[in-house]
Amino acid sequence: MTLSPTVWKKRIKTMVRYRLLWLNSVPLFLTLLALVIITAFWSTHYTWQNALNDVGSKLSVANNSIDFLQREQSAELRGFVESYYFQKKFENKAPDFELWVSQQAGKYNSDFIALHPISYMNELPSSLVNDMKIGMSRTFFQVMSEKELADINPKLKQQVWVTNKEDGSIEKRGLISRTLIPIFDNKGTLTWIVDSGIILNNSTLLVDRIRDLIYPSGDLPSNNIGTVTLFLDGLRISTNVPLHTDFANKELNQGRAIGTKVSPEVKAQVIGAGERWVNRAYVYNDWYISAYQPIKDMNGDVIGMLYTGYLEWPLLKQYLQNLLEAGITILITLLLSTFFVHRGARDLFQPIEKIHFVVKSVQLGKDVRIGDLGLDNSHELASLAQQFDNMLDQLQLRNLEIQRASKELESKVESRTASLHEKTVELEQYIKLLKQAQDKLVMSEKLASLGELTAGIAHEINNPTAVILGNAELIKYELGEEAHVIAEELETIMEQIDRIRNITRSLLQYSRQGGIQDEVTWQYINPIIEESVTLVRTGAHKRDIEVEFDFEQPPRVEVNRHHLLQVLVNLQMNGIHAMNSKGKLIIRSRTWCHEGVEFGAIIEVEDFGCGIAGEQLNRIFDPFYTTKRDGTGLGLSVSQSLLSQTGGEIKVRSQLGKGTVFTIYLPTKTEEQQYHNLVG
Repeated sequence: MTLSPTVWKKRIKTMVRYRLLWLNSVPLFLTLLALVIITAFWSTHYTWQNALNDVGSKLSVANNSIDFLQREQSAELRGFVESYYFQKKFENKAPDFELWVSQQAGKYNSDFIALHPISYMNELPSSLVNDMKIGMSRTFFQVMSEKELADINPKLKQQVWVTNKEDGSIEKRGLISRTLIPIFDNKGTLTWIVDSGIILNNSTLLVDRIRDLIYPSGDLPSNNIGTVTLFLDGLRISTNVPLHTDFANKELNQGRAIGTKVSPEVKAQVIGAGERWVNRAYVYNDWYISAYQPIKDMNGDVIGMLYTGYLEWPLLKQYLQNLLEAGITILITLLLSTFFVHRGARDLFQPIEKIHFVVKSVQLGKDVRIGDLGLDNSHELASLAQQFDNMLDQLQLRNLEIQRASKELESKVESRTASLHEKTVELEQYIKLLKQAQDKLVMSEKLASLGELTAGIAHEINNPTAVILGNAELIKYELGEEAHVIAEELETIMEQIDRIRNITRSLLQYSRQGGIQDEVTWQYINPIIEESVTLVRTGAHKRDIEVEFDFEQPPRVEVNRHHLLQVLVNLQMNGIHAMNSKGKLIIRSRTWCHEGVEFGAIIEVEDFGCGIAGEQLNRIFDPFYTTKRDGTGLGLSVSQSLLSQTGGEIKVRSQLGKGTVFTIYLPTKTEEQQYHNLVG
């Protein structure tokens, strides 16, 4: 039966034999694992560094081989210049001298030998001109254009052509190993320059010769290949890197990767920065352990690269195989060690498991003892078992004593708890009654003060309004038939006087906490809103406040028209005062709906003034609370009281510095206790 990791984890945590197995195996495993990691690290580091050092040294050998080739080229050209036939034709000024010289290239391992007149020095750099004048020969690498090659020999220009395998373009320049030797006459005058060149484009002789030198037979595994490449800029112009690396099919490996490009990283470091590259690099179609170094011309400019390297995968495969063999050996050693530890600890497991069984049984409430373990009395586990049995006997006696004491304590606690509970209930009732009495006392004080104040206000307001009303009627009487000119204004005066009387009557009603005496009728709220705006429009114009309407068509609601008009005027004036000057007051009407059920109408009065602080929002509907110097603190309190008598409510939301929105909620029908006030 296969056990899950969770079961094994539980066994290791709870069972002695598995814990001992774990405690003995883990240190050994960690030690061997650390040994593997350290060995792998140092082996990897050493193997990789050795591979890089090896490919770097092979690059140095390849570079020396090219230097030797150039010295050989210079020596052969020097031998040709100093030969009997050359000197004889030079002294006799043979008419076919230049043609004869160009025909000797094959004999001296060159692709061309040319004889240039003294005027050719105009085409050479100043450094070469100075060397030629003092009789010093020079051998160097040079990139020659198609025209320069054609001027020497028209057949040479196609010999250097290399097709770029990525875009199909043709590289028509050539990388040339070139030697120049000056020729002087008997009078010491420079008369000729002998020019010898070896074309490296499409040449396999040089790279194969270097490869055979630095990668002798047996130097690399049979499934690996050593390669050498010459680059013109970043283009392979001479190489033995195969187009394919399928070792199972040797016929595929005959082609060479001439015309392919070097990776951008290598080109940036070697061609761009003029530095060596010794590291892994992607070469055409595979990863190689590679070394690159720049090739420079006679002016010290980087014109190409020399590369040596071999495939990375065979080396990595061999290393992984060795690492796997070492890991298997260590794993086998670990398993054998664990087996012997487990066998050696078997004599300890059985007594410990018996002790564990007794402990679990005691936990379940069973009265059991360990007894004889079959061990010598001096054995540590036998002594432990005897002491554990004695502890169990003592524990049993203590438990009996505790049970007796617990029963006595429970009876005492129950009696004390019952008495304490009764006292707590009485205290809670007293605190509740005290709180209610305090609230009623505070409200009584407020209402008493409000009653006295509103009575005085009503008396002071009603007297002048009676005078105004009498004078208005007298004016109408005195004017007689001419009163129709100002009939509308007189009518407005009388309506407003009537409204003032209603307001004072409402204040008295609020202070007496009595019911309303005015009519509650069905009303559309939009006309009432427009009438309220007419009353405050003069104050709005003085403060340069724009009043904006956003009306829907809410349903009719049961409301006291005069009270609603008073509330709207109060809220609008508050908004105008909050904005000081140059602002906007928006009044909206909406249908009051919630979850698809229509409850009545909503009116919103929004200003963009100073806003109300959060700590003040909870107090603005309290009587006598105001933040204005000349305010009484009754406007919002009276408004809330008037609306509450018909089931309405005012809510507010505000953001300090941005504005305030007062929302009036008007139900379609008033509360049941108000129905007897409806008229008609």
